Amino acid sequence: MDERSTAIIGAGPAGLTAAYLLSKQGVPVTVFEGHPSLVGGIARTEVWKGFRFDIGGHRFFSKSRRVEDLWTEILPDLLVRPRSSRIFYDGKFFSYPLRAFEALSKLGPFEAARCVASYAAARLRPVPDPRNIEDWTVNQFGRRLYEIFFKTYTEKVWGMPCREISADWAAQRIKGLSLGTAILNALRPARPQPRGEVVKSLIESFRYPRHGPGMLWEACAEKVGAQGGEVRMGRRVVSCSLGADGAWTVEAQCDDGSRESVQARHVVSSAAIADLAPMLRPALSDEASRAAAGLRYRDFVTVVLVLEDRHVFDDNWLYVHDPGVKVGRIQNFKSWSPDMVPDPALVCYGLEYFCFRGDALWTMPDADLVAMASRELEHIGLARPGWVRDGTVVRQPAAYPIYDEGYADRVAVVRDELRRRMPGLHLVGRNGMHKYNNQDHSMMTAMLCAENILAGRELRDVWRVNQDAEYHEEGSEAASAASASRNA
Repeated sequence: MDERSTAIIGAGPAGLTAAYLLSKQGVPVTVFEGHPSLVGGIARTEVWKGFRFDIGGHRFFSKSRRVEDLWTEILPDLLVRPRSSRIFYDGKFFSYPLRAFEALSKLGPFEAARCVASYAAARLRPVPDPRNIEDWTVNQFGRRLYEIFFKTYTEKVWGMPCREISADWAAQRIKGLSLGTAILNALRPARPQPRGEVVKSLIESFRYPRHGPGMLWEACAEKVGAQGGEVRMGRRVVSCSLGADGAWTVEAQCDDGSRESVQARHVVSSAAIADLAPMLRPALSDEASRAAAGLRYRDFVTVVLVLEDRHVFDDNWLYVHDPGVKVGRIQNFKSWSPDMVPDPALVCYGLEYFCFRGDALWTMPDADLVAMASRELEHIGLARPGWVRDGTVVRQPAAYPIYDEGYADRVAVVRDELRRRMPGLHLVGRNGMHKYNNQDHSMMTAMLCAENILAGRELRDVWRVNQDAEYHEEGSEAASAASASRNA
């Protein structure tokens, strides 16, 4: 057996990146993907009646030149699309990231004065060592702007009070932004910035595959096959067993009920830790098993609506902060790429509802979801009765790892045991590491993992990949990875 042979769980951005880089170097790789036909994981592109749509929306932008170059290598023909996002609040649309003067003027002089005073108070008396989203965001923007622009949406996304959500999430997702940053960006003239200095939430444009992100991952899977690797679809991994000789046996159940297995020296897993843990043999300790089982995930439902294109909404997406509707975010897939919509007279929206598997939203019949989404679109002012022509529903389990109290300790317990008892098992990606990674972050964890497998030792600590894709955490190995990612 090749000492570098690798079995990979999941054909999402992390799994396919690892498969592509390893197979390119002649390493035998086998990828197991549970979906019967689509690769890309949460970055796949669904197709319905000729309409193409994302599961969540994926901008192709990274501070890492290495990631950008890999996208180009896999799929050279990427569009450059303008970035446009807005917030819907109190019947008005606000640019996002917030444009300080626009936001304050639309809020009116009294509310604007409250926001500025609240921001000043927060800067004078910040919450020391903020541990939850509320305290972290209040420190950055002031309490009043937090209540207006962050609290409602964040609690829709996570289904819990902001005070119960770790500040780690906010620090990763809106890192580098504050009201002061927004004001400075509004006042100073535009100037080119080095890639590593761009606040990711402030980018003006991004690249995007003509037919959605799945187009890139389909091309990647084809290249893996051309390089001698295998991507096996409709295979749900059910066990991963480590033998006394150090070889892994990975067994998967096929769509027809049969089972198949492969042996490899390495296993790269992008599966949710809570799902992976019960598959492992020898079994994890009771402590690690409880820690893995305690990790939680947020699911969501996308209701796709087709309408006549009245040009009332040209953003990539809207964040809906209105507590009067259940929808959290609305995508306009035509604004991502015109080729996502087969008829130029039509437009395709995706209304995203954050939920937990088994709750009322998740189990609501498709027809009722389409009807509710149509009503909410009218409530917001993006449609009128009779505009919606058709609709469908896609449910996405385990879309977001939840950063609740104690999540980091639970992950640490699992990591420590895997390091001690499961040599050759590598965790990558968003759910595989229980880290709210963007697509490029997930790819970088897989890139560093592939380097380790090729070297036969741990050159890079994938857990040090910064969530904002800067990759320059403390430590010499991480610094080397940072240099490689910026200069490759």
